[in-house]
Amino acid sequence: MAIRHANDENFTEMTGGALTLVDFWAPWCGPCRMFGPIFEATSDTITDVNFVKFNVEEGRRTPAKFGIRGIPCVLAFKNGELVEARTGLMDQDTLTEWIKELKG
Repeated sequence: MAIRHANDENFTEMTGGALTLVDFWAPWCGPCRMFGPIFEATSDTITDVNFVKFNVEEGRRTPAKFGIRGIPCVLAFKNGELVEARTGLMDQDTLTEWIKELKG
């Protein structure tokens, strides 16, 4: 599944449906650059989940709203409601297991 890109203006629209994972990242963040390909590869194998990226350099309101202080940070939403957050680098197995738990 294709990764979609969110910003302050379209964030609510992007997270309003089924299970959605949003990766908050920045281009200057080393762990974010390591996690990006993992997030993208997982989106190719798990097609019933929405995968969204949010560059914190391109929008400040949304990260502030959710209290994001460290990146990478992945927020999980169901029907527009935040259900869980994880901060830090995850490998693909950890990310996949977390998604299975969220689908639970």
